[in-house]
This record gives sequence, C-alpha cells and structure tokens, in this order.
Amino acid sequence: MLGFVREKYEGKKVFITGHNGFKGTWLSFLLSEIGAEVAGFSNKEVKKEDHFSQLGLSQAIRNYSGDIRQQLVLSEAIDEFEPDFVFHLAAQALVRSSYDDPEDTFSTNVMGSVNLLNAVRSCPSVKSLVFVTSDKCYQNNEWVWGYRENDRLGGKDPYSASKAAAELVFESYKNSFLNKSSNLGAASVRAGNVVGGGDWSQDRIIPDCVRAIISGKSIELRNPQSTRPWQHVLEPISGYVLLGAVLSDDPIKFGGAWNFGPKMEKMRTVEQIASIFIDVFGKGSIVKNNTTPGDYEEATLLQLNCEKAHQILKWQPKWNVDEAIEHTVEWYKRTLSGEKATTVTRQQLELYFGERL
Repeated sequence: MLGFVREKYEGKKVFITGHNGFKGTWLSFLLSEIGAEVAGFSNKEVKKEDHFSQLGLSQAIRNYSGDIRQQLVLSEAIDEFEPDFVFHLAAQALVRSSYDDPEDTFSTNVMGSVNLLNAVRSCPSVKSLVFVTSDKCYQNNEWVWGYRENDRLGGKDPYSASKAAAELVFESYKNSFLNKSSNLGAASVRAGNVVGGGDWSQDRIIPDCVRAIISGKSIELRNPQSTRPWQHVLEPISGYVLLGAVLSDDPIKFGGAWNFGPKMEKMRTVEQIASIFIDVFGKGSIVKNNTTPGDYEEATLLQLNCEKAHQILKWQPKWNVDEAIEHTVEWYKRTLSGEKATTVTRQQLELYFGERL
C-alpha cells in the first residue's frame, strides 16, 4: 500500500486543516516523509511538548495560522497554496466540551465545514477532498451491530449533533456543487476512537493514563463500562490517505461516506483499555467514577460496520486492540525515557506499513 500511496502523493501539494492536532500530526508527518509538499491550517497553539513540535513539523511543512470560521482567511490560504489534495480534520472534537460551549462546537464543526467546502469548490487545483467527521455522527440506538454508511445520522449531545450536521452539509455541497466537477473527488470519513503516541488531549483515556502514571496517581474512569471502536491512529490515517489517492482517479466510484474502524469482535470497554495499558506499562492503578444523573451523558455502546472499505477500497485494519495499546505504550515509554519522537514515530510507521519510509 505504501508504494501506491507514495506514487500518488510524492511531489504533490497537500493541505490539511487541524494539522497540528493528534491525527493531523501523524498524517502530516507521514505525507511529508513520503515526499508530499504539506501545508497546514490551524488555530491551535502548539506547545514544545506536543507531538507536532517534537517532530519538527513547524520547519518541515508550511503552516498557516487561522480559524476555520474565518472564511476569507481560510480561502486565501488554500488559494495561495493551490493544493492537489485537501484533508479536513479541524474541529471541536470533545463531547464534554460541547456541553460546556455548544455554540463554539456548532460554529466550528458546522460553519467551519461550510467555509472549508466553499474554499475547496472555488479552488481549481483541488482534485481530492477527504472530509473527516466522526463515528458519533450516527443516530446511536446502542445497537450491538455496527452502523453502516447509509444509516440514519443524529446525535443527542452537541458534539454528535454537530458532526451529523457537518455530514449533511458535506452531502449537500457534494450533490449541489462538487459533483459538477469531473476533476474533483470528495468523500467523508467516519472513524472510531483512536489511540497512539503523542496524544496529550484532555478527557481522553490514553493521555489520562499517561498523566496519572507520571504523577503517581490512580487513573480515574468516568464511564468504565462504555464501549468504543478503539483502534490505533494509523488505522484511519492509512484509510484516509488511500481514499484520498483513489478519489483523484475515480471521483464517482470512491466519493461519498466511508467508515474506518476495527473488527467488531475486538471491542473493549474503557476499563479494559486502561487495564491493558497498565499491564503493558508495568505500573498504575484504576479508580472508577461512574457518571451520575446530571453529569454529561455519553453513549455507552457504539460500533461501526466497515465492510464497504473492506470490499471496495481493500482496506483492512492491521493491528488489533491489544497491539494498538502495546505500540502506544511503547511510544510513550521510549520518548519519556529520552528517545527522539521522530525516531520512534518513524519506526512505528514503518512497522505498520511493513516497509521503509
């Protein structure tokens, strides 16, 4: 796969919104390593301990500072760079934050998406758009089977509703404007919860585990029995770059919505993920703090059906949940002991793809 992806992106221009976030950093590094000219757009302040800084990406790629809710700023950046490929990852990405500030969540995830789509459709250089939303865009009925791409959209909390709305905006623009260009392929992608090295976000299980262990405290679990489609960050990233590559060849066949998630028999609860992390890391403890009435409500069961990606894209997840946690723990242990994040990250990419970058 990596050879095909390299052939498609080497020497090409790639524009990524949210490029210095968790997923965005892994995506930016991968594309830069295989020879793409990468530019990123974000309003996120980068700290020296962030994965983005540790990888030296501020010098390796072009960086635009701005908020996706600023239509003119975003459009000017895309027009100036003239990208071949666009990956839209910028978002307000936390369920709990969406309860605290729903207006910010909707304005970022909905109107920010409108601005991005307007910028793409007015930029003739763009041949491929991968529009990232979330597995939480589905109307979650707590089914034991996985949601397919044509299942009903919805969301009880502001974050989930904003992602469902973003999907509707995308579909509207694709049908009304983007499909009218035979040279532009556009797809939306929905992925489950990701784990991996370099994530320091708040209210996420792996960073919470790392911070607790470093500080000598117990890991506090809000919803220990909640189940998510956990996967290593490189699983959806590999799907995104593969989809972006084939979109430019056949916009009709590969346009539309796609799920990227683990095999359904590999589901784990929050408590199981934390326990695996502790076992692999070699230390740590857990304290349960179950959500009580009046607290922020989060779904307890969510699964994705990824047969479309399996059958049409020939994409398959490579690492099971246990392997994903093992590689994640390895990343933190090695970097915390002094190894360069660049070395560890590159080695994990090569391990995942099975070949040298």
